[in-house]
Amino acid sequence: MQKSINIYNNKGFSLMEVLIALLILAVGLLGVAALQTIALKTNHSAYQRTQATFLAYDMLDRMRANRNSAMAGDYNLAVATDPTATGTLAEQDINDWINNNVSQLLPAGDGSIDCTNLGVCTIVVQWDESRTGGTATAASDVIQFTFTAEI
Repeated sequence: MQKSINIYNNKGFSLMEVLIALLILAVGLLGVAALQTIALKTNHSAYQRTQATFLAYDMLDRMRANRNSAMAGDYNLAVATDPTATGTLAEQDINDWINNNVSQLLPAGDGSIDCTNLGVCTIVVQWDESRTGGTATAASDVIQFTFTAEI
């Protein structure tokens, strides 16, 4: 003997399954969007760190080309100092490096150079990293890369 199923008691059951599936899909898509946002932020941060590395090595190469001036301290520069190009190669290099490279490629970019008479130079490149989630006024948002090399 066959048992008959009353299909009228199951009204709306398939609709509930579809709504639950859509809810699960929406939560999954929100997770993917959040993951993509985090990936973009960290990718941009890595890009800025790469730029800082290139900029530091650019200045090291300039100082290697003008080694005597670098060892004499002509390339020394403090953070937040506005360089002026007045004629010497070292001053022109510093002006070009800060005004045309560091400040253009990095947000609130700045740098400093400190060379000893032994040929050991420390180059610091810093910039504002607030786009990765912090506030612009927090001291922890200023990323500072230090490169020490012998010329």
